Amino acid sequence: MSDSTRELFERYHACWADHDPDRIVELHTPDSIFHLHSGSEPARGRDEIRASAAQTFALVPDLTFHMVNLRVGEDFWVVQWRLSGTSATGGKVDVDLADVVFVENGAVREKHSYVDGVAMQAALAAPAEMA
Repeated sequence: MSDSTRELFERYHACWADHDPDRIVELHTPDSIFHLHSGSEPARGRDEIRASAAQTFALVPDLTFHMVNLRVGEDFWVVQWRLSGTSATGGKVDVDLADVVFVENGAVREKHSYVDGVAMQAALAAPAEMA
């Protein structure tokens, strides 16, 4: 395991836990990619990544991350999460997520997030849609 990659993971996770899109993008390379694999296009570059992170926090304002498993290598980490919170529409969020992150020169080069789409869609559905 790379100590520098593990340290980057810790700093990066703290930014997400604090819901801070500005700090998140500071840890990305300028031409980085963030792809939430949920049917949307990847966010490319810091401006798009900042907007994508902000949108995530707007959808689930009290989003919390519970780590299930972490593997760190020289230039990557893979982490399993259990996400919880309450969606902006009032739905309970309790979903699985896996992140695959590639590191280059001490920064996040690519982040691929794989979410339980069915559970997330149910949590984000407006109450009228759930009836």
